[in-house]
Amino acid sequence: MEYFLEPPGQMTVASFMGTIPGPITKSATALNAPPLEILIVEDNPSDVELLKTAFREWRHRANLHVVADGEEALAWMFRKGAYTAAVQPDLILLDLNLPKRSGTDVLRTLKQTPELQHIPVVVLTTSDRSEDVSRAYQLHANCYLTKTIDMYEFFSKIRALEEFWFFAVRLPFDLRAGH
Repeated sequence: MEYFLEPPGQMTVASFMGTIPGPITKSATALNAPPLEILIVEDNPSDVELLKTAFREWRHRANLHVVADGEEALAWMFRKGAYTAAVQPDLILLDLNLPKRSGTDVLRTLKQTPELQHIPVVVLTTSDRSEDVSRAYQLHANCYLTKTIDMYEFFSKIRALEEFWFFAVRLPFDLRAGH
């Protein structure tokens, strides 16, 4: 997926981020809190880079972990193979269109596993098909966001994600050691 600014080439990502409504200063609470662990399950390197850029603007510190397919995601979550020392994420961003094992299969497995089902899973995908949205919620996705080629809208969604999941609601951090 390619992202475009209108008009092209007249704005940097840093200046662009400053145009998005909402708070951009880091609060003392967010700076002193332990970093959030976020697992990004995404096979598109461009989307991963955009997410990393967006997360740099978050008020809350976050450690981003990236896996590129469904099998890697489950290996991470079940601490198998190369991921025996993987941290349990506080939030998972999950693409549905993944190689090796679909995001739908990953979501189903996570939500059927008692030790993992409390972790919020945000579906972040290009699909806006009503069948995909319905299926994700039937499998207990906590949120469904559609990727967009409009950078303003994309970064606004990521900022809203932070506002909702880390400032508006309370998460079960005490279920993970260290929180």
